[in-house]
Amino acid sequence: MNLRRRHWVAGSALALLLAGCERRSGGPVELRLWAMGREGEVVKELLADFERANPGIRIKVQQLPWLSAQEKLLTAFAGDVTPDLCQLGNTWIPQFAALGAIEPLGDRIDRPNGVASADYFPGIWASNQIDTTLYGVPWYVDTRLIYYRKDLLADAGFAKAPVSWAEWTEAMRALKQRSPQNYGVLLPLNEYEQLLSLALQQEAPLLREGGRFGDFRHADFRATLQFYLDLFRTGLAPRLSATAISNVWDEFAKGFFAFYISGPWNIGEFKRRLPLEKQHTWMTAPLPGPHGAGASVAGGASLVVFKASQHKEEAWKVVEYLSQPEVQRRFYQMTGNLPPRRSAWNDPALQDDPYSAAFREQLERAKSPPKVPEWERIGTEMRIVAEQLVAGRMTLEQAVTELDARTDRILEKRRWMLDQRGRA
Repeated sequence: MNLRRRHWVAGSALALLLAGCERRSGGPVELRLWAMGREGEVVKELLADFERANPGIRIKVQQLPWLSAQEKLLTAFAGDVTPDLCQLGNTWIPQFAALGAIEPLGDRIDRPNGVASADYFPGIWASNQIDTTLYGVPWYVDTRLIYYRKDLLADAGFAKAPVSWAEWTEAMRALKQRSPQNYGVLLPLNEYEQLLSLALQQEAPLLREGGRFGDFRHADFRATLQFYLDLFRTGLAPRLSATAISNVWDEFAKGFFAFYISGPWNIGEFKRRLPLEKQHTWMTAPLPGPHGAGASVAGGASLVVFKASQHKEEAWKVVEYLSQPEVQRRFYQMTGNLPPRRSAWNDPALQDDPYSAAFREQLERAKSPPKVPEWERIGTEMRIVAEQLVAGRMTLEQAVTELDARTDRILEKRRWMLDQRGRA
């Protein structure tokens, strides 16, 4: 071997040795975190303090658009190139858990000064569990309740927001009598979340036999669908989609509708978009229920660790950091996303905001949608069938029968897989 070649081999060996020594001596671990939308921007700022406190960990954040995030994650799983940890919509958790893509987290919960399960709103915590196994930690939470025109309600003789469906109907009828050209509530026909929130207020689940079949013919869902349909039939809700209304906030300010079911993101929108002279006229309240204060859907996003990660303990340290109440308060101040831990609500910005108080109350009664990977497809069918019902192309009996039939077809593969597992 010539002298130049010998020097090159020696230099390469030395470089490899030094690299190995650096790894053994605790060189920085690089984690990949995928986050969506605005959260992907904000989390970089939040993690700067974490990296200063943990010089052995570096975090590379990749921001994904919400519309393509689920497809990108599935592609990454198929190609075995998933990140170490990720923000995941909590309705996506059943799908990625069924694929075996994400790590069960139960043995990491309730460590000293870590993620305290009892501090979380129960509905949002449950949305991260499949059977008894926890796969994600809630990062932020949203739910739906009513935004309403308290001035119009007062003019109609109602001093406070309705609590039950009967009170709500009575208030809307009084409003309609005073202004026949206007409506009580806006329920956009191209959205199913409002109907889902109402349906979750009933005792019976929407799926039966462990998520194998639809249960929309149950008396509980029939009652919900009848209440929903009657709002349109009696002229209390317009037969419109959201796209037919150019500006929801302008129409709310004009009194075209007095009630609007929406989530916490609209607090900021109402404050920005309603005219100054209308700012004192609106308020939020928990969603009325069949017989009193009602439940609503537990939505939001969670933090998960992928099974393929080579650095699970380091990834979990990031999850623990982002779950600290003081970090969640900062996150709320930066994004407006509501914290899922009760102790994080001790922030004056939340306590002093009258519009947020109703969300704090509603979160205690938030319920998870059915935890099956196929749920979003079923939700789409719920919207399609409900729209046909409202349009008069189906009777209520036909609607619930058709919805069960469509749901059962969607769940056919799930039933087969569960049956195979039972025979194993």
